[in-house]
Amino acid sequence: MLVIRAARAFDGEHAMPGPVSVFVADGRIVGLEPGEAHVPDGWEVVDHPTATILPGLFDLHSHLGGDGRDGALDRLPEYSATELDAVIEDSLRRELAVGVTVVRDLGDRDWSALRRRDRAPDGRAAPTILAAGPPITSAGGHCWRFGTQAGGPEQLRAAVRERAERGADVVKVMGSGGTMTPGTDLMHCQFTEAELRLIVEEAHAAGLPVTVHAHNLPAVEQALAAHADGIEHLTCLTERGVRISDDLLDRLAARGIPVCPTLGTDPDALPPPAARELLERIGATREVRLAHVARTHRAGVRIVSGADSGISAAKPHGSLPVAVADLVSGGVTATDALASATSLAADAVGLGTRKGRLCAGHDADLLLCEGDPVSHIGALTAVTAVMVGGTWADLA
Repeated sequence: MLVIRAARAFDGEHAMPGPVSVFVADGRIVGLEPGEAHVPDGWEVVDHPTATILPGLFDLHSHLGGDGRDGALDRLPEYSATELDAVIEDSLRRELAVGVTVVRDLGDRDWSALRRRDRAPDGRAAPTILAAGPPITSAGGHCWRFGTQAGGPEQLRAAVRERAERGADVVKVMGSGGTMTPGTDLMHCQFTEAELRLIVEEAHAAGLPVTVHAHNLPAVEQALAAHADGIEHLTCLTERGVRISDDLLDRLAARGIPVCPTLGTDPDALPPPAARELLERIGATREVRLAHVARTHRAGVRIVSGADSGISAAKPHGSLPVAVADLVSGGVTATDALASATSLAADAVGLGTRKGRLCAGHDADLLLCEGDPVSHIGALTAVTAVMVGGTWADLA
C-alpha cells in the first residue's frame, strides 16, 4: 500500500495542478486526490516534490526484434532463437526506461513477440506486450523475409486463421511497400482492395482488429474502403508529393479510425538512398510531414503515438517521447500529444478501461518525470521513476 506524491499530474486527458497524491494497492490505482491527502496507517509515502506523475506511455508501433541499428530488419531473419530473445529483452528494457509500459509489436519473426508476451512473469517490471506476429505481406513485399507472404483468397484466409489460432492481438497488413525493403514500391499497393477487404472480414469474424501499413495515398484509400481498424504512417505519398485532401480527413475523422503517424525519427538521420531520392523529389520533408500530421489532428482524426521503434539507428527503442514531442513541434498541444500516448492509445487497443489514465481501478502503470511536460514537452524525457502494475522498474 503506497501513496505517491508529486508536484502535478497529467491524468491521461487533462493537466492537474498539484500537489497530487496517487494511492496504489494490489497493483492498481485506488485513489487520486489533490494536495497532500491524509495517509492511513500502514501506507508508505513516496515523495517526488518537483515531478509530474502520468500514466505509463504506449508505443503502438514497435518491432521488438529490431535491434535499433541500421540494417535491423535485414538482421532480424538471421538471428538464432537465443539471439532474438536477447534482442527482445534489450528492446523491452529500453522502452521501459523512457516510461513505456505498453508496447504493440507490429511485425516479428517466428512469433517471437507473442512467445515473449506469454512467458510467465519473473517478478520484474516489464512492459505489457500486444503482438501481431509476422506481418501479412505480398510475395516479395515489404518485410517478406520475416513476414507471411500471401496472395489470393485461400492463402489470405489461412494467414488470418493462423493469427487467430496463435492468439495474436491484431493483424498487421503491409498495404504498400516500405523504405526498409529493397525492391518494394512505396508508391503502389501490395494487395487489391478486394484482397484487403477479405483480410479485414476474416479477421473481424475471428474477433481480431486489422491495422494497415500505408505510405501511399491509394493504400490509405484501400484501408478506409476495406474498413480496417487502424492505419500506420498515413504518409499519403503521390508522384506530385503528399496529398491529403479535406475530404479524406473528413472521412477518417467520421470513421474514428486510429492513425499512428510513426513520428520520432532522428532529424539528422538519413533514410536509405532510394527512399531519400524519392522523398526529396516529391518534397516530402520532415517539416512537411509534421505540418500534415498536425493538420490531420486539427481535422478531428484520432492520432495515436508509436515510433516504429527498433527498425534503424534513426528509430531506436525508446523513441516514443520523441514522437510525442514531434507532435508538439508540428503544432499539436502538449495535452493532446500526451493523450495520444496514454488515454487515446489505450482506447485504440481496447485497454481504455484498465490503462492509460490515472483513475481508481486502473492498473498502476505510472511514469514520473522531472518538470512539467505540459508546459515543456522535453520534460517527458527526464524520467525519474516508472511503475508497472504496482512494481517499480529497475532503471539502472
